[in-house]
Amino acid sequence: NYHEIPVIKLSGIIGQTSMLKSGINISNLNSVIEKAFSFKKVQAISLLINSPGGSPAQSSFIASKIRSLANEKNVKVYAFVEDVAASGGYWLACAADEIYIDNNSIVGSIGVISPSFGFVQLIKKLGIERRIFTSGKSKSFLDPFKSLKNEDIKRLKNIQEQIHQNFINHVKKSRLNKIKSKDKEIFNGLFWVGEKAVKLGLADGIGHIEDILKKKYGKKTKIKIIDQKKSFLQKRFSTKTNGNILDINQLFEVLEEKAHWSKFGL
Repeated sequence: NYHEIPVIKLSGIIGQTSMLKSGINISNLNSVIEKAFSFKKVQAISLLINSPGGSPAQSSFIASKIRSLANEKNVKVYAFVEDVAASGGYWLACAADEIYIDNNSIVGSIGVISPSFGFVQLIKKLGIERRIFTSGKSKSFLDPFKSLKNEDIKRLKNIQEQIHQNFINHVKKSRLNKIKSKDKEIFNGLFWVGEKAVKLGLADGIGHIEDILKKKYGKKTKIKIIDQKKSFLQKRFSTKTNGNILDINQLFEVLEEKAHWSKFGL
């Protein structure tokens, strides 16, 4: 029998969106996810993932939406990892019933990170005086123009630990008895490649999307990628970017995205 299996592409930084690109967030993906699950006689949905992570909240929103519809419609979900499914990218992969990777795919990084910059010395050199007025003792929490406070660091660590535990709970619920290692080895922020990730239970096997789906649903199986639609502004600004016209905000976006990927050697 002929089967057409919808594929949702989850590629890029999670939560990052701008006039230049759609990004991975629930606002942009909500209609895409609903469209994928609305296919007539749909038997399975596939997620094609290539993400180094990003927003934990957006990761949770997207994964919850996928699981909710999968349970409602009794549809299997398969995740296929390209280069990376790390941190929030792995959170998304765990929305699937089964996860497949390439021999060279990187998966894991089950942890929480909060990168930032400090400009205290810079503004001193420039002779700039920082003025900030708040009503609330902690309103200027982690102000990059002020020296770090121990109490701010403790508060941030507490927040990170709560989110990290939510991440661990999500992975354990998804992978059930598949994880084959102790918590301290799997959930400490490390990541693994290919067969090692499969042996640890982070993925179900090595395989590519068309090969795996044809084995499961027959040789006549076809995949149908459900794309996000670009807005007028995204089309307009992406054209300008191709012409190498970037303002300072767009430059910072590019650098931030590069920092996310470079952690994994990409």
